[in-house]
Amino acid sequence: MYVNNLFNIKDKKIIITGSNSGIGLELSRSLIKLNASVIRIDLKFYSKLNTTDYVCDLRNKEEVLEIFKKIKKKFRNIEGLINCAGISINLTNPYEDINYYENTLSSNLKSAFIVTTEACKMMRKKGSVINITSLGAEQAFPMNPAYQLSKAGLRQLTKAFARDYSKFGIRFNNLCPGYIKSKMTLRSYKDPIAKKIRLERMLLNRWGKSSDLVGPAVFLLSEASSYITGTDIYVDGGWIVKGI
Repeated sequence: MYVNNLFNIKDKKIIITGSNSGIGLELSRSLIKLNASVIRIDLKFYSKLNTTDYVCDLRNKEEVLEIFKKIKKKFRNIEGLINCAGISINLTNPYEDINYYENTLSSNLKSAFIVTTEACKMMRKKGSVINITSLGAEQAFPMNPAYQLSKAGLRQLTKAFARDYSKFGIRFNNLCPGYIKSKMTLRSYKDPIAKKIRLERMLLNRWGKSSDLVGPAVFLLSEASSYITGTDIYVDGGWIVKGI
């Protein structure tokens, strides 16, 4: 009973952005099973879940403000937010395409800033915000500089919010996935050489699954993590610590 109460998220109202697919969809499905009240925001929805869904371009501040008016009217307050929305664009030469930078930064960083600011207005005295970052927030990877820039910015934005919103009792933490098998990483997963190179970096000797993020997310949303804020939790199979 004690453990159940410690990790209990029943009836907590939790917003998840980028929840139409991938990690966001998996988190939505899992939190519903734990009896949370899940509110999804994305550009479109293919899946039908027992959630309240809002279609919105998260890069557009005016659209976000309108959506939050609707959320506030329906729910009054929320207890959690997971910023999962993000894109990764593959280009032959990303260093010569300014649109690539603008699109990536707007989708991965600007949107999180706008949504978080509005969501915090609905958190009464305490709440938990989780930002989904990446190994690319800390380590260099080839030919996708804007993605790394956006995730590094998001990682630091979490810490800035943690510092400034601590007086309101709102906690902010980063979940940092390693290589999770998903639509975003499918190209690498299907390439035998790329897949092998990445696998060799993982101490646990397997690619991650979206479900691997569920446990850490529940921990950060629940009272079990009530004294944790401004930190990074890596869910990467040991990638970040592997040396020789």
